[in-house]
Amino acid sequence: MRPNGLATKIFLDSGDPEETERAVDLLGFLDGQTTNPSLIAKSPEAKARLDRGEKFTRTEVIELYKNIVRKISGMIPNGWISVEVYADKKTTADEMMRQAREMYVWIPNAYVKLPTTTAGLEAAEILAKEGMRLNMTLCFSQEQAAAVYSATQGAGPGQIFVSPFVGRLNDTGQNGIHVVEHIAKMYARGDGHVKLLAASIRDAPQLLYFLHAEVDIITAPFRVLSDWGASGMTIPKDVRDPSSPTLAPVPYRKIALDRPWREYTIKHELTDIGIKKFSDDWNSLIK
Repeated sequence: MRPNGLATKIFLDSGDPEETERAVDLLGFLDGQTTNPSLIAKSPEAKARLDRGEKFTRTEVIELYKNIVRKISGMIPNGWISVEVYADKKTTADEMMRQAREMYVWIPNAYVKLPTTTAGLEAAEILAKEGMRLNMTLCFSQEQAAAVYSATQGAGPGQIFVSPFVGRLNDTGQNGIHVVEHIAKMYARGDGHVKLLAASIRDAPQLLYFLHAEVDIITAPFRVLSDWGASGMTIPKDVRDPSSPTLAPVPYRKIALDRPWREYTIKHELTDIGIKKFSDDWNSLIK
């Protein structure tokens, strides 16, 4: 059962419906799930086929993704399921929109993930006006989050998620928790149409910290949710930043949210690296 006093939505970060079932059994609830091309490439269905020395056609891999998210949606019909468009450095906004419109109708509870790039924001600006629920992923800076807010201005409450990646920032020696905290502080001046989704959570201490901070949404792999469940799903009353003291602090910047989105610094090296990783993993499945 959902613990009393839990203000944060809990998502599973996985492309495996079996983990969805296990998480629901363990926790007694699940508010949603995030998927991406890399997670689909690691799914049991994909791995079993690759182990047989077989790959997929492009049509087959799309069907694989669709079938996986439909299984997940059936297990948590009242949760929000994020499905991600294919994007590489050459993918245009028009191509992202074509994919997004197709994927959005796979399930009734979809959020379509777009990369936080210029092309992704071009697509988001149009799709948000159509009423589509979006999750802007691979976010690594306050400026990128400000651009997401601006590009989707006019969207309904919670229609848009933004997903800063904590662990990947930590990997580069920066304090990823600081970035999430700064985005939350910046968004506190806004209208609530963008919800903050803390992603790339590596361990239970990070999860507990964000529970204490009452971040809007946390997505975490099964092993992290399992650790939390095994501990009794506690919500700490007091917790310190668990980040290593060797990580460089990230200073807060006072950034206005009312500028045209193209005026913000959108390009980020980690976003480019993430896009390449997702596209490489996806393409590894295809003949």
